[in-house]
Amino acid sequence: MKILVVDDETDVRSLFEQRFRKEIRSGETEFAFAYSGEEALNYLNHHVHEAVLILSDINMPGMSGLELLRHIKTRFEQPPPVVMMITAYGDPENHNQAMKLGADDFLTKPIDFTLLKEKLKIVAHGKNIGSR
Repeated sequence: MKILVVDDETDVRSLFEQRFRKEIRSGETEFAFAYSGEEALNYLNHHVHEAVLILSDINMPGMSGLELLRHIKTRFEQPPPVVMMITAYGDPENHNQAMKLGADDFLTKPIDFTLLKEKLKIVAHGKNIGSR
């Protein structure tokens, strides 16, 4: 499963690579990283349908995660990638906005990697992960 992680914090790469060391080594999971919404869209334009799942931070300079979500859900329809939004602010406004725009799930920072891995197994088996 290829996962695109979008977050303006560059240390997120080493965190994911550390937490998913076993899955990366076995070839079960592959990661790509983008550090802005613009960079994520550029990646998706050049790697159509490679990313099965997108994990995106909401609060980023430039294009926010919500704007990125809107672009993804309107431009990449066949099939749309699963998009999980990540934020340090678990406020209802961001949650409702993300769900209206088509987010498949919503996680808060710090990320619970055990829970995330469980959700990824569900995605890998083609089931709906929605936390609604």
